Amino acid sequence: MTTTATSNQQQARKAQRRSSLWQVTRGQRLRYAGAIGAMALTGLFLFGAPMIGRYAIDVVQSGDIRDGISLLASFLPHTSSEQAGVSAYLWASAALTLLVTAIAGCFLYLRGRWAAIASEAITQQLRQALYRRLHHVEAKFYDTADTGDLVQRCSSDVETIRVFLAVHVVEIGRAIMLFVTVMPFLFWMDSRLAWLSIMIMPILAAGAYVFFDKVKTLFEAADKAEGRLTATLQENLTGIRVVRAFARQNFETQKFAERNAQFRDRSQRLMVLQSYYWGVTDFFAMGQLGVVLIVGATFMRDGTLTVGALFAFMTYVGMVIWPVRHLGRVLADTGKAVIALGRVNHILREPAELDGHVPMSGRARGHLQLNNLQFNYDPQTPVLENLTLGIAPGETLGIVGPPGCGKTSLIRVLLRLYDYVDGSVTLDGNELRDLDRHWLRSQIGVVFQDPFLYSRTIGSNVAIGRPNADNNDIWKACQDAAIHDAILGFPDGYDEKVGERGATLSGGQRQRLALARTLLKDPPVLILDDSLSAVDTGTEQLILRALRERKGKQTTLIIAHRLSSVRHADRILVLNHGRVEQLGSHEQLSTSDGLYQRLCKIQSKLDDAIDIDLQASKNNLGA
Repeated sequence: MTTTATSNQQQARKAQRRSSLWQVTRGQRLRYAGAIGAMALTGLFLFGAPMIGRYAIDVVQSGDIRDGISLLASFLPHTSSEQAGVSAYLWASAALTLLVTAIAGCFLYLRGRWAAIASEAITQQLRQALYRRLHHVEAKFYDTADTGDLVQRCSSDVETIRVFLAVHVVEIGRAIMLFVTVMPFLFWMDSRLAWLSIMIMPILAAGAYVFFDKVKTLFEAADKAEGRLTATLQENLTGIRVVRAFARQNFETQKFAERNAQFRDRSQRLMVLQSYYWGVTDFFAMGQLGVVLIVGATFMRDGTLTVGALFAFMTYVGMVIWPVRHLGRVLADTGKAVIALGRVNHILREPAELDGHVPMSGRARGHLQLNNLQFNYDPQTPVLENLTLGIAPGETLGIVGPPGCGKTSLIRVLLRLYDYVDGSVTLDGNELRDLDRHWLRSQIGVVFQDPFLYSRTIGSNVAIGRPNADNNDIWKACQDAAIHDAILGFPDGYDEKVGERGATLSGGQRQRLALARTLLKDPPVLILDDSLSAVDTGTEQLILRALRERKGKQTTLIIAHRLSSVRHADRILVLNHGRVEQLGSHEQLSTSDGLYQRLCKIQSKLDDAIDIDLQASKNNLGA
C-alpha cells in the first residue's frame, strides 16, 4: 500500500471521528466528566438547602429545636428560653444555608470553567480542521461551492456547536443526575405526592421529543437560508463595482431583500415553535406544581404532612420538573448542533487532493514531457485529447488558440489542480501523479489573467512567494515586470497599501505586480496565463524584453491571445479543440498554411485598423 493511500485512509478516519456530537468531544471528555461531576456536587449541596429550610420551618411552627436537625442543634449554646433557642436555630440555619450555597457556587464556577475550556478547545480544533481541509480539498469542490455558504459553515455553524458544547452537554448530565437522585428522595418523603408529581413527566418528555424532531427540520431550513443570505452579501460586496457599472443596485437590493425575507420567515417559524413549546410546557409544569401544592395542603390539614415537609417537597419537585421541561430546549439546541455538525462534516468529509509518494527536494530542472495526455471535466466532454509534447529545460513555449481550446486546462493539469484522466505528464522524468503537490507547485510560478492581491502593502504582496527577499531583489523583480516606476509614483511607494483584491490598482498594474511576485519567486517553470492582456503594447515589449534576458534560466510557458507576446518564443504550440494543431517557431508557422497564419492575418488587419483610427484621431485633434 502506498503512502498516498495510507494518508488518505487516515484522513478519512479523522473525518469519520468527527461525524457525531459524541465523537466531537474526543480529547475533552475528561474535562466534561469533571464539569458534570462539579455540577453533581453543586446539586448535592443545593439539595441540602431545602432540607435545612424544612426543619427550620418545623422548628418555628413547633417552637421546639428538637424538631430541627439534631446535629445542628447540638452546636447551639444551651439556653433556658425556648424563644432564644428557636432564634439561635434560625440564625444557624441561615448561616448553614449560606455555607452550602457558597460551596455550591464554587462547584458551579468549576463546572462553567471546565465546560468552557473544553468547548472552546473543541471549536478551535473544528475551525482549524475546516480551514485546513478547505485548503486541501480537490479543486472541483470550488466549482460548485458557494463562498458565502462556506463562511457560514465555518462561523455560524461552528458557533452553534460551541454553544451546545459549552452549555447543554453538562445540562443533559445535570438533568439526568437530578432525576436519578431526587426522585428516590421524593418517594422517601411522601410516596403519595411523589407519584402525583411525576404524572406530568411523560407528557413533558414526549413533547420534548416531538419538539426536537420539528426543530431539526426548521433549523436546517433557517440555516440554509442564512447561508444563501451570506452568499448573496459576499458576492455583491466582492462585485460591487460591476453592480454599479451596470446600474444594478436596485435589482441586487431586491435580491438581497428576498433572501433576507426568506431567512426571516424560516427563523420566525423556528421562534414560533419555541414559543408554543415554552407556553405549553409552562402551563403543564405550573399546573403540576399547583396540583401537588393543593393535595399537599390537604395532607397538611389532615396532619399527615408538616409545613416544612411540604415546603421541601415542593422545592424538590421544582428541581426535577424544571430541568425536565428545560430538556426541551436542550434537545432543540441538540437538534441545531446535529444539523450544524452535519454541514461542517460535509466539508471535513470532502476528499483531499491525493499526494504523490515520490520524495522530492531541491530545484527542478524544468523538463516537461506530455504523452497522449487525456483530460476532461465531464466524461462526455473531452478537453485535452492525445496531447503529446516535450518542453526542454529553459525553453520558452508560446501557447495560442481559440477560446475553449484547452490552454488554461493544460496549466491546471500541470499544477495538479485537476488530475489527468489518461496518458502521462512528467517533470524531469517523474510522473506528476507521483509528486508531492506542495513541492510541485513550489517549482511552478503562475501569473493568471485576473490575479489576486491581498489587502496589504505593495512590498508584502510582491514578497509573498519569497518572504525573506531583500529590497534589491524586490526592486529588480518589479523592474523586470515594468511596475517599479509606477510604484515609486505612489505616495508611500512600496509601503502603499492596496485595497481588497488590489482594488486601488488598475488592471494592468495588478497583472504586472502579480508578475513581479512570480519573478521574485524565481521558479524553474514560469507560466504566464494571458497575464499581459491588460497592459499596453509598449509596456508589454518592456516585459518581454526582460523575460528574454532571463531566457534559459527557467522553462517558460506563455499563453496569449496577442501574437506579439509569443513571437519571440522558441516554439509556439497551436491548440484547437484540445489537440495539437501546429507546433513550430513564429517564422515557420506564419509562412505555413494553417490556423496560426490565419490568426496572424486577422491580428495584422486589426492592428492596421487601430493605427488608422489613431492617426485619424490625431489629425482631428490637430485640426
